[in-house]
Amino acid sequence: MRYWLFKSEPNKFSWDDLVAKGEQGEEWDGVRNYLARNNMREMKIGDRGFFYHSNIGKEVVGIAEVVAQSHPDSTTDDPRWDCVDIKAVKPLKTPVTLADVKGEPRLSEMALVTSMRLSVQPVTEEEWKIVCEMGGIDP
Repeated sequence: MRYWLFKSEPNKFSWDDLVAKGEQGEEWDGVRNYLARNNMREMKIGDRGFFYHSNIGKEVVGIAEVVAQSHPDSTTDDPRWDCVDIKAVKPLKTPVTLADVKGEPRLSEMALVTSMRLSVQPVTEEEWKIVCEMGGIDP
């Protein structure tokens, strides 16, 4: 299993919106960055990801799971763009803010710190464990 981070502006699509989609989840569409797209192309069903509220809140709020591997993005006819489908698994007991992440020396190399604008990011197993612990859940 690999780990990821999915960024979404909560006023456009929030953690609660993903929870409301239930078991079928939601297509993670609209990504127009090659590196983020390539990250999605690497994902496998069952991979886990942090759901991160960007711009408003700037915090990891939940755990999502990949439920469909990379496929054409339904929001465009351009064949360059793919996406995956994800579903909500569980919320963090305590959201982990960007300031919390930046304040944790063991996370200084995390993509959330070094590639802040990237909307779909890889997360190492060690980073996964640390953020889960900070959020009050078992990794």
